[in-house]
Amino acid sequence: MARFPSMDEKGSVLYLSRLHLEDLSLDHLTDSKRQQIQQLHLNYNRFSFFPPSVCFLSNLEYLDISNNALTVIPDDIMRLTNLKTFVAKNNLLNEFSFPKEFERMQIETLNLSGNRFEDIPMQFLKMTTLQSLSLGGNRLKNIPAEIEKLTSLEMLYLGGNLISSIPPEVADLTSLRYLVLCDNRIQSIPPQLNKLHSLLSLSLHNNLLTFLPREILSLVHLQELSLRGNPLVVRFIKDMTYDPPSLMELAGRIVKSQNLPFSSCDLPSNLIHYLNLASECPNPKCAGVYFDSCVRHIKFVDFCGKYRLPLMHYLCSPQCSSPCSSNPQSDAESEEENSVPADRLQRVLLG
Repeated sequence: MARFPSMDEKGSVLYLSRLHLEDLSLDHLTDSKRQQIQQLHLNYNRFSFFPPSVCFLSNLEYLDISNNALTVIPDDIMRLTNLKTFVAKNNLLNEFSFPKEFERMQIETLNLSGNRFEDIPMQFLKMTTLQSLSLGGNRLKNIPAEIEKLTSLEMLYLGGNLISSIPPEVADLTSLRYLVLCDNRIQSIPPQLNKLHSLLSLSLHNNLLTFLPREILSLVHLQELSLRGNPLVVRFIKDMTYDPPSLMELAGRIVKSQNLPFSSCDLPSNLIHYLNLASECPNPKCAGVYFDSCVRHIKFVDFCGKYRLPLMHYLCSPQCSSPCSSNPQSDAESEEENSVPADRLQRVLLG
C-alpha cells in the first residue's frame, strides 16, 4: 500500500517517488482531489504492473513512472484523455507493450528510453501530436520510413541503439530542432537532411561515419554538431577505388562535354535517357561530366565559421583536382593524407 501522498500547495502535483511502492491506492482521496491532480510522479518504485488507480485521474497531464519494472501498458490508459507527457524510462517495455489504440492519445512528449524496444511501434508513428519522442538506450535496428508522419516532431532522441542507417524520410520532419543519433552504427548521412531548416542540434558522435554529404552546409541554423568518436577520415582516403568508365560512359561524356547535338532521330530512347542522367563535375575548372563512374573525394570545408567538416565530393576522374583548390597536388596530399593538422581533425571529429 502507498504511503500518504505528498502534494504541492495547489494540490495539482502528486509526488510518490522513491517509496518502494508495489501497488497504489488513491481511495483516501476525494473525487475533487483526484480531479485536481495534473502531475503524478511514480518513478523509482517497484511497480511490475501499471497501477489501475492512475487511470481514474481524469485531468492528469503529466505522468512519470520511470525506473520500475513495467512490461505492459494497459488499455485503461486511454482514459487519460488529457495526458500530454508520458515518461516511462528504464522499465521492461517493448513494441508489444502498448494498446493498439494508443495512437489516439494526444500525447506531445513521449519518453521511453532505457527499455527493450527492437522496433518503433506503429502506434507511435501515427501520433501526429508528438513533439518529442525519446527511445534512446533500446535495441532499435532501424528507423522506419513512416517516421515522416510525425510532422509536429521537434525533438527525436534515438541515441544508444543499433541503428545502421538513416532513412531519407527523416528529412520530412521539417519542425525538427534536435536530432540525437549518437552511439549507433551509422555509416553515412543522407543528403536529404539538408531540408531540416529548423535543426539547431545534430548529435552523431560515436558512430561509424567517415564523411558527411556536402549538402550539410545548408543547415545554416545549426548551433551544435557533435561528431566525436567517429573513424578518422584520412585513413580511408587511400582505400577509395575508382572503377574505370565503360565505353558507353566514355562516349556519353564526349557527347555531353562537347555539346554535340542529338535527337530521337539519331539515338534510341534508352540512350537519350542515359545522356540526360549526366552529372556535372563540381570542379569549376573542369567542364567534364560523369554518369556511373566517379571518384569519391573528401575535402575539409569550413562550416559557419565553427567547424571543419569532412565533406564528400564526386569528381569525374582521378586527374580532376578538388573544386576547393587551385593546386590539385597540394590539395590531395596536404588535405587528405599526412599534412592535415591534428587540431583540425580534432575539431572535425569532436564537434
